[in-house]
Amino acid sequence: MARSAQALKRDWLSALAHERRLSPHTLRAYGDDCDRFLDFLIDHLGGAADEKALAALSPADIRAFITRRRAEGLGPRGVQRALAAVRSFFRHLTRENILDNPAARAVKSPRIPRTLPRPLSEKDAARALAEAGEEKVKWLGARNVALLTLLYGAGLRISEALALRRGDTPLGDMLTILGKGGKERVVPVLPVVREAVEAYAAVIPFAGARETPLFLSRRGMPMSAREAQSLMEGLRGRLGLSERATPHALRHSFATHLLAGGSDLRSVQELLGHASLSTTQVYTKLETTQLAETYARAHPRAVARGKAKAG
Repeated sequence: MARSAQALKRDWLSALAHERRLSPHTLRAYGDDCDRFLDFLIDHLGGAADEKALAALSPADIRAFITRRRAEGLGPRGVQRALAAVRSFFRHLTRENILDNPAARAVKSPRIPRTLPRPLSEKDAARALAEAGEEKVKWLGARNVALLTLLYGAGLRISEALALRRGDTPLGDMLTILGKGGKERVVPVLPVVREAVEAYAAVIPFAGARETPLFLSRRGMPMSAREAQSLMEGLRGRLGLSERATPHALRHSFATHLLAGGSDLRSVQELLGHASLSTTQVYTKLETTQLAETYARAHPRAVARGKAKAG
């Protein structure tokens, strides 16, 4: 008897969770995209799909799904993610010798122009760290400073910082981080980072074993990425920062300020844990753009020309 597409989807998500160890956020996004694909097939095929129906799909069927999602308002990045989920689903079916249908691979992903990251200026990064400590509850202020200092001072992703455990403290001169795809990297720990984390660890009001999370919520539960985002939202409002001043913007700031200070691209690549140098090269483009903007604002000839045009 042919298995239902829903049963196959559950097996696929289970494999992603246990074999590839994808984050809960990624699993949820993939699952949502696959659910929409299977719901589309009910209308498209006139009934719930099973493995035989999946095996018979053509590239035109996959494109019809993408067309539907675009009509529902999904942008290029969302389309790219939805197609990636469908492709992953079919790859799983091929690996498990259930069926081999190359239809999803035959559909091209939309091209997305790479946008430059928006780091904070050195001044705004310093203001954010100072303001983060201004909490009525002392230990929460210490937590906020420790977390943001790790993002800005060590270039960690928010997921990497929140994955730290009590047993990781006190931090040494170097810290081993398990990043995307299970890739390990070693990052140096500046004294200011070490001091901020130790100051927080010393005032945590909740008991915890070495393997329990280091960063906790107000109620002593593991701190979530959403709570970190809310922290930055509050800082944006109080300090008048750009809406792009997110936790990840502090990681962008780490990279941009290192390059501005003379660090070489390869070193920054290793510190960020980028698999490809081309990913890190985005920051060199950002430096060039900022340099051109500064030149246009400050050079006497550029300023004079601007005034002439205004007149």
